[in-house]
Amino acid sequence: MKTVLVAAAIAMIINLLVMPFYIRLAHRLEWGQFIREDGPVTHQTKRGTPTMGGIVILGGTTIAYFLAHLLTDSSVTASALLALFLMLGLGLVGFIDDFIKVRKHRSLGLGGWAKIVLQGVVSVVFIVLSLQFPDQHGTTPASWSVSFVRDLPIDFSSAGLVLGGILLGVWMYLIIASASNGVNVADGLDGLAAGAAIIAAGGYVIIGYWQFNQWCFSTGRDFISASQCYVVRDPLDLTVVAAALMGALVGFLWWNTSPAHLFMGDTGSLGIGGAIAALAILTRTEILLVLMGGLFVIVSGSVILQRVYFKLTGGKRIFLMSPLHHHFELKGWAPVTVVVRFWIISGICAAVGIGVFYLEWATG
Repeated sequence: MKTVLVAAAIAMIINLLVMPFYIRLAHRLEWGQFIREDGPVTHQTKRGTPTMGGIVILGGTTIAYFLAHLLTDSSVTASALLALFLMLGLGLVGFIDDFIKVRKHRSLGLGGWAKIVLQGVVSVVFIVLSLQFPDQHGTTPASWSVSFVRDLPIDFSSAGLVLGGILLGVWMYLIIASASNGVNVADGLDGLAAGAAIIAAGGYVIIGYWQFNQWCFSTGRDFISASQCYVVRDPLDLTVVAAALMGALVGFLWWNTSPAHLFMGDTGSLGIGGAIAALAILTRTEILLVLMGGLFVIVSGSVILQRVYFKLTGGKRIFLMSPLHHHFELKGWAPVTVVVRFWIISGICAAVGIGVFYLEWATG
């Protein structure tokens, strides 16, 4: 538990203290945000606000993780390193996207297919590696099964190595792409994505630590039934990653809250989404991510619904504008009102997710 607390504290302090220096550097390098012309008029005042704050978020998370282990004399694990790899790998994809935007002075960076391919490459490497590195109990970081609050009987390996591997890869890629793009879509108002991500990461701190306390391979845990304990590799160290991410986001939110002094950019949103996806896959709570990251599901779903309805009806719209937070802006809600109410929705979703997680254990 000491490592968890130290990681969260270090990450928060790094982001609180380093961000002012990064903001000045970004101004000097002219790393300013470019705003869509078709967006809400009020957003045009944000043009030129420093972006790519995700560099500090992801860097602070990584540094805090390793420093916490150094200060508490604990060992790093394969599962945590994989989570950091996916976070940093997708963050690099986001950085390339952001860098193109600021260099070419436009609101569009990488093309859609280019971004998908790069996300796919990072995801495939993560997926392949996550099925390696068994511990002394034979448990690998990820499993071949679909999981809800633990592995379900749906096992892709039963389809054979090749077909099963393809199916597993598609399944995990959908989780990773959905989470990373979901955070990216939600990053449209000051503090919205950061606050919702803090809630999701905090939820995984609770889940990871609970799994550690109910771990099937813990000594002196004979009171835990076989149906209640969790077969997860490195649950405590995944908790450390989640805590470091949460702390980094808290430090970032201090500077990102309205009116924002900087934005996380795709560097931050894709990397944060990757970290959350990794936590879901490696704690074997993949489907539960729909609740833990409920707000990201809602805002992404609003974009999909808008596009499908637009095409089916020949130009009609469900929302004034998508994603959903812009719809409420155009209806006259103050941006801060939208953000706080969406944080409440995010908190409710995560609370329900944790409740479902605990209920499954209590009735197991």
